[in-house]
Amino acid sequence: MVGDDGDEIVQISRDVIRSVVKGILLVAIIQAGLAFIGFKIIGLPGAGIFTFLLLVLAIMQIPTILVMIPAIILAFSISDTTPAIIFSIYCVLVGVSDNILKPIFLGKGLKTPMIVILIGTIGGMLLHGIIGLFIGAVVLSVMYRIYEYWVNDLKLK
Repeated sequence: MVGDDGDEIVQISRDVIRSVVKGILLVAIIQAGLAFIGFKIIGLPGAGIFTFLLLVLAIMQIPTILVMIPAIILAFSISDTTPAIIFSIYCVLVGVSDNILKPIFLGKGLKTPMIVILIGTIGGMLLHGIIGLFIGAVVLSVMYRIYEYWVNDLKLK
């Protein structure tokens, strides 16, 4: 089906999988690290457990707010109102940080546009769970490259 371009399709698949794994893990680690700093500053008991749960949710692409809300409630119960409000704002910023970091790290070093990788990753996750993170991005990237070949081939004729 792809003829001489088969090696490039394999290379695209390899590069996309590597980029998605690195991007998701790096963003999850950064997000968990930022959360841990906030948890420790506010004096949250069980900061390590909260951080681990946040890391797992971030890797699984589940909103980290599920960990942040109990942490915020606990912060209000163990500290004064002003530090708890500041902590709440910090938690929201940490929670949305993946929206800024993913576009930076997810498609880094690939010829395929970032939006194609992001749509493939999110769509794959929604359809097939954790394995879909990688399958969706690879399938969409390969289809994008095939589409590029097709369009370029039509232009040459």
